[in-house]
Parts: sequence; structure tokens; C-alpha cells
Amino acid sequence: MLQDHLDILKRVFGFQAFRPLQEEIVTRILRGQDAFVLMPTGGGKSLCFQLPALLRDGVGIVVSPLISLMKDQVDALRASGIRAAYYNSSLGQKAARQVLAELHAGRLDLLYIAPERLMSPGFLERLQDIDIALIAIDEAHCISQWGHDFRPEYTQLGLLRERFAGTPLVALTATADAQTRQDILTRLDLCRDDCFITSFDRPNIRYTVLEKHQPARQLMKFLAGHQSEAGIVYALSRKRVEEVARRLCDAGLSAAAYHAGLCDSERQRVQERFLRDELQIVVATVAFGMGIDKSNVRFVVHYDLPKNIEGYYQETGRAGRDGLASEALLLFGYGDIALCRGLIEKGNNEEQNRIELHKLNAMASFAEALTCRRRVLLGYFGEDTTEDCGNCDICLQPPETYDATEDARKALSCVYRVGQRFGAGHVIDVLRGVSNDRMTRLGHESLSTYGIGVDVSRDAWGSLLRQLVHHGYLYQDVGNYSVLRLTEKARPLLRGELSLQLAKPRIKVRAAKKTSPRSATGWSYDPGLFQALRDLRKRLADREQVPPFVVFSDATLAEMAARRPRDTQGLLSVNGVGQVKLERYGEDFLALLIDY
Repeated sequence: MLQDHLDILKRVFGFQAFRPLQEEIVTRILRGQDAFVLMPTGGGKSLCFQLPALLRDGVGIVVSPLISLMKDQVDALRASGIRAAYYNSSLGQKAARQVLAELHAGRLDLLYIAPERLMSPGFLERLQDIDIALIAIDEAHCISQWGHDFRPEYTQLGLLRERFAGTPLVALTATADAQTRQDILTRLDLCRDDCFITSFDRPNIRYTVLEKHQPARQLMKFLAGHQSEAGIVYALSRKRVEEVARRLCDAGLSAAAYHAGLCDSERQRVQERFLRDELQIVVATVAFGMGIDKSNVRFVVHYDLPKNIEGYYQETGRAGRDGLASEALLLFGYGDIALCRGLIEKGNNEEQNRIELHKLNAMASFAEALTCRRRVLLGYFGEDTTEDCGNCDICLQPPETYDATEDARKALSCVYRVGQRFGAGHVIDVLRGVSNDRMTRLGHESLSTYGIGVDVSRDAWGSLLRQLVHHGYLYQDVGNYSVLRLTEKARPLLRGELSLQLAKPRIKVRAAKKTSPRSATGWSYDPGLFQALRDLRKRLADREQVPPFVVFSDATLAEMAARRPRDTQGLLSVNGVGQVKLERYGEDFLALLIDY
């Protein structure tokens, strides 16, 4: 079996080796066991269920939340010779009957379907007569109330465990904090042994946060460094989306708006043009992108503050899915926090509002951070890193530092004195000696730490506490009213066994100097040849009426341009070139590589 799945990896998918944890997950599913897969966008989640579906008897059922995501994945699978289809509301009656006929005849390897259609009594009854290889739940964070994109229709999926007891169940997501992970495991009756969690790090993405000051001008300055590259600009409101898109078009850029207020046909037109590399920039609300499999997005800009770190992480992850150098820019203004809070508080579910407000606070802390962006981001998801990344605005333009040892001890001691049961706001009130009814009622005016930090501003204490969280001296329990707790790492600092340097808050952040960001490929190639390969890919994609990335990713073209294979064996050794794609496109690409 081991040799079988290695053969399919190379021959069908065109990859020379597995990425971290992929092989362990595939082997587990082939043995008929369940799996919970947490991998970053572009980390190779889909392969974890697509490959075993080809080796196990029956059809792989894939639960997917968006029609556009189903279509992109099915197009890519068919281009590699895999028998895949989707069954959703976009199909006409004739096409839908054809898919069902293929399903019953055993002529499908993978079937993509929306949760509400899958869980309908009629379709569940239909599946009783079908041999099922596995059930994969994609975007599994949608099942959790703690997930940033909770969807009620996903909550029924736990019933699949009872209905198909002997079938491997695979849950996959790119974004889930500790509470969301546990919720997914509970709702799907999975256990800790089923968990496979890779690093959340996307080293090819450079993270930059700028204080929002004349944002339209900041955006234009940023885009000047990304001419002819594909990107997404996110804004919170439809009105802002329209305004930014119009401004970009007036400046001569190829841009279009995308939001839920547009008619279906217009949204579809914008999406198709973007996928086919006929549109450079999409300005959108978060409605755009979750179902987009486009691998050559080079930048993502957040014109406004996202409502949570999970959404920010997932949206920035739409850049650089192919592993090539990409950028994520966030324009942060304090007015954004009030806007986000207002949107959240319009919700009718009080408990859900509380969760979302805590997540908003964590997002604001990330934007205000004066430590390595990547360390803060990874730390939020429970991944501790000891080194700065060297590929974010803080690392490339370090802030000034100061000896924060004494203030840090005061803050940590105060967290301890209040019983590790309060959030940052109350801790700061105690440190600054604020007098109010709550302080009197709790008896905190008598604490030894009451008023010991009256000479330090509220903003400065807030910055210090955030940095203590980011550096791992404090833990902020977002799931429990964001209370602060000491970690083991805090003990030697409290005992006076070490000193601490922290960053001074800075009012203005300048754009980082242009340097060569890290790339996951490491290939050095002739830009002219790379562009010629892209032009050829576009012509072939137009001929077959598929998005260019379905033919080959930018990473595959970069490797071609670097290695310049001269024959079919050489081309087959390039990552992303499988047997079917070699037969379909190999002659055209080899001719260009040889003649260039």
C-alpha cells in the first residue's frame, strides 16, 4: 500500500515527496481510521483526503461550504485525470441527474457536496446503497460556535458518525484556536489521537501593519510595488468596497468590486475574470475568497481591521498559496475597532457576541503588537516560536527598546494579586490606583499592587501587558472573558532572576524597506522565461476554458524556468507535473523551454 500511494502522489498529482504530516494522515485514512487535520492554507490539506479516496474502495464524499470552492477543486482534479464531480444548486436538472447516475454506477472517485444537501433525508437514504471510501468535512471550523465562520447548517454533520459508523471521517481546517479545535472534536466525536496539526507558519508571506493615515494614498503606494500582480483588497462595508474599487479604476488599475449586494451574475463575472488572470485586483468584503483556489495571488491588503485573527489569518493566507514570495498589508485605525464592535453588537445571540468581542480584542492586540508579527500570530494558535521571523515590518524595522524589568514585575505581581481572574483593563485599573465602586466591592484597594503604577499611562501599561502575552509570560484566556494568567515562564522574572527588554510604543510606522522576502521554493530563474511560460499557460487555459492555475501553478512554472527540462522525463520530475498533465500539456511547454 505504501508503494501505491507514493506512485499516485507522483503519477497523478505530480509531487516528488509528501509535505509534513501528509503521509502519516494518508496512511491512517487508508487503514480506515479518522483524522482531524489542521494545516495552513496552501499546506496541502486537500491531498490528505483526495489521495486515499483514489486507493480505497468507493467514492470519497467531500462536504464543502461554497459552490465556487467545489468548482475550482473539481476542475483541478479533472485536469489531473481524477473522476470528480460536484452536486449543488448550480447544476441544471440534466447535469444533476448525470452526476447521480455516475455516483450510482461507481464512476466517481470524489463527490463534492454542500452540508444541507448531504444531510437531507433523501440524499442520506441514497447513500445507503453507495460504497463510500471516506467522508471529508472541509472548512471544519464552520461546525464550531467558536469558529470565526460558524454556520448552523454544519452542526448536523455529527450525525454522520452514527449513520456511517465504519467509514473514515476526516475533518480539515486552516484556522482553529484551542476552543474551536476542542469543539470540532466534541461535535464530530473525534479523539486527541486523531489530531494532526502542522505549523501555522507561512514563511513566504511578509506581514506589515501600518497606522491608517490617508489610507487611499497608502494603498496606492503599496500597489505601485505590485504592478501586474494579482491581489485582493478587503474592506468591512459594501460602501467602502465600492469606493476603493472606483478609486483604483480611476487610477488606471484593473480592479472590480465584489460583495453580497451585487447580483449573482456580476459576482460570478468578477470571480471568473480574476481566476482567469483577466482582472488584477478584487476589492471585496469577506464574502470573497473562501472558495477561491487561485494559487498565484501575490498580495492581500486589509483596508480595515478584520474582526478576528482567524479571519485575518485565513484571508492573508490566500496570498502565496504556491509558496512564492507574497505580502500581507493591514491598515489599522482605532476607529476600526469601534466599527467592528458595532457590527458585532448588532447580533441577537448574546453569548456569540461575547465570543466575537473577545476575538476582536485579540485582533486589536495583534495590530498594536511591537514584537515580531509572526510570533504573535503563531502564538495565538498555540504555536510557540523562539526566534523572530525576519520577514515582517517589526523585524525589518525594529522599534526602540527599553528596560521593562521593574514594570513587568509590577504587572505580573498585580495579575497574581487579583487572583488571575481578571482581564487587562482591571489589572491596569489596580496598577494605576483607580477608585470606583467595583474596586471597593472587590477589596482590591487594599492590595499591595494598588496604585504602584500611577506614574505610567494607561496606554503604556496596555502595551506592556500585550507584550508580556506575546512573549509568553502571561496567558490570555480568550475563552474565559480574556482573563490574564501567569505562565511558568513568569516565575524567574518575578523572582528577579532575569531582566527584560521590551519595545517602546511607536505612534508612526513607516513602510518597510523593500528586501527579498523568503520564498518556499528557493528557485532562481530567468524572469523573461517565467513570463513566457505564464503566457503559454494562459493560452492553454483559455483554450480549455479553465483558470490558468488549473494548468500549472506559478511555483511549477518557476521550477520549470529554473531547471529548464529538455525531455519528458525531466518535465515529469518538476513538482506539479503528473502523467495526465504531461500528456495534455507537455509537448507545448517542452517546445517553449527548448526554443527559448
